[in-house]
Amino acid sequence: MKKFLTLTASACCLLCISASLQAQVKPLTDDHYFKGSFKGITQSLPVASRWISDHEFLMTKEGKTFVVDARNGAEREAGDSDRKKPGDDAKPSAFVKNNDLFIKLNGSEVQLTRDDAKEVNPTMSPDGNYVAYTKKNDLYTVDIRTQKENRLTTDGSDVILNGYASWVYMEEILGRASMYRAFWWSPDSRHIAYFRSDDSQVPVFTMTDANLREGYVETLRYPKVGDKNPEVKVGIVSPDGGQTVWADFNAADDQYFGLPYWKPDGKSLLVQWMNRKQNQLKIWEVDLQGGQKKLFYTEEQKTWIDLDDQGKRISFLKNGKGFILSNDATGWEHLYYYDMTGKLINPITSGAFTVTDLNYVDETNGVVYFTVRKDNSARKDLYRVNLNGKKLQRLTFGDFNHGNINLSPKANYFITTYGNSGTPNKMALVSNTGKLIKELGDSKGPDFGQYELAKTELIRVKSEDGKYDLPMKITWPLNMDKSKKYPVLISIYGGPNAGTVMDTWMLTGSQQWYAKEGLIQVAMDHRASGHFGKEGVNYMYHNLGYWEMKDYGTMVKWLIDNGYADPKKICITGFSYGGYLSAYALTYGSDLFTHGMAGGSVIDWSLYDSHYTERFMGTATDNPEGYKSSSVLTHADKYKGMLQVVHGIIDENVHMQNSIQLISKLQDLKKDFEFMAYSGGRHGWGGNKGLHFMNLKTKFIYKYLLEKEVPKGMLK
Repeated sequence: MKKFLTLTASACCLLCISASLQAQVKPLTDDHYFKGSFKGITQSLPVASRWISDHEFLMTKEGKTFVVDARNGAEREAGDSDRKKPGDDAKPSAFVKNNDLFIKLNGSEVQLTRDDAKEVNPTMSPDGNYVAYTKKNDLYTVDIRTQKENRLTTDGSDVILNGYASWVYMEEILGRASMYRAFWWSPDSRHIAYFRSDDSQVPVFTMTDANLREGYVETLRYPKVGDKNPEVKVGIVSPDGGQTVWADFNAADDQYFGLPYWKPDGKSLLVQWMNRKQNQLKIWEVDLQGGQKKLFYTEEQKTWIDLDDQGKRISFLKNGKGFILSNDATGWEHLYYYDMTGKLINPITSGAFTVTDLNYVDETNGVVYFTVRKDNSARKDLYRVNLNGKKLQRLTFGDFNHGNINLSPKANYFITTYGNSGTPNKMALVSNTGKLIKELGDSKGPDFGQYELAKTELIRVKSEDGKYDLPMKITWPLNMDKSKKYPVLISIYGGPNAGTVMDTWMLTGSQQWYAKEGLIQVAMDHRASGHFGKEGVNYMYHNLGYWEMKDYGTMVKWLIDNGYADPKKICITGFSYGGYLSAYALTYGSDLFTHGMAGGSVIDWSLYDSHYTERFMGTATDNPEGYKSSSVLTHADKYKGMLQVVHGIIDENVHMQNSIQLISKLQDLKKDFEFMAYSGGRHGWGGNKGLHFMNLKTKFIYKYLLEKEVPKGMLK
């Protein structure tokens, strides 16, 4: 009995201490909410900037740079010789200043051109002896040794583009990161491959603005669904000039060319070719002397194939014995081992998971290191597997998203930055067997447990047909009352294979403020978001809008039934494709969604560009019912609630005619809505107009969801 009383007293003491600690938890301050300052609650992680050998790397923390020995985790302060990259001073770099071309070499600037035309996309040759660039839509080089400028093409004009991409190629095929560059050096610096685009038959789209006295007019060669695309030729030319060798394709064919690959020896060019329907991919090997082509790789799918805009489809081995190819033909992105003739040797990975990156190939030991979404589709992990596909092993650890992996040069070690929805990020050093060598940093600050923070978690909701566990990331209101119903703010993008829900840590002032104000904040992904491979994305084929709404609706119903959501205040917001889905939700999905904020929205897919839209929808002739059902305008008579429509007036990507057609339709139907246009705004805008846009959304949330005045400090 005496022992029992002693234990009970101890337990009471622990309870008192626990209650005391609970009482000491403080609310966040205005500095946290409105200035985004969480000093003490969180702290910066070290910066692991560069491996200087296979077992040493540079790491900066608290203003000092250290060399860390990966073998044992020992640290020493870095010296000047550690910081210096080998050969840095010997490598020239090219840049444009005052519309002229310069190089920087050994700390000095040398001017290479002096004319009125602007040099665009200066790109050094691999050997450092030339700079290639475009000027007035012609392709040029400068020989740095002689400073001689070589004009490689002569027919550049407003519609003939040599080495400079047509708009639809930049936006949808080569990618925005290309900055319109459409030329590529061979590895041996002896040739340049380039696209010659003829835009003369591509329709002209006209945009107008009112910010000048006489108005402002801008035109763009923009192919919409079913329109004529640019005619593209693939050329190969010497950097010293001379005749271009044209690859053996008929430019007049209805086709697309993707990012080309040079073979490592520079002796032939691999050209990605795709039909207009985008369900056939052929990679042709092109002879540099005569332009003749032979088939190197072919693939066909029932839906579509994505062209590679990052050079990641093919990775050549350094030993010259083959390459690794990535494709999703099985319904999941996987790696395959081929010989140099294009013959398959063996699959490297397989199964119901997605390989996201090929990180390194240890050719000596026949081991492949890659990043994957496998054990949880909302998390990334590092794995290794033998080149023959055997001995698959996870190298990262725990229930975390390892979103940033930094491998040593020979992959004997790696640095991982990891966390999850409820755990601030950490950084650790790990061996290539998965052994944790040293924790390098923790972003959780000393005051982390002293403040009230709203709970964020990732949950899964079973799809209506039972096939998928749909991911949803939720920040719950602070101190939730189970007897209350709370308004919901859903932030989405929603495009094909473009999910936004990952099991990652996030702490922002606005997130915590809205949680305090009683808002359920949600990000959600549907079956075609990439979580469920190409198998899931294929549901979108010829049917944009439907499955997004079906799965979003399932998750909203879960929130209403299980998550304390107010069914009268379900707001969805997004921009671009997210704007489309927000507008679609307030029309097609208006039985569930009550409020929406739609920015830069596609309203009818017949108004968007050829390559993106036809990939998923086909043409309006092929798929008339799909275009009809996917259009927001088709369902405008179902509109109810309140939609805020926002658009940049000279948006060259998603034209403002989309939003104009929607508001015109709603006016004809005598529907109430909000509309804001931004002069000078393109597909996004900054400055004071950007702040105005942020304030516009804040006011909408307070007016319709929280139903009170915007507090002082919330508006920018």
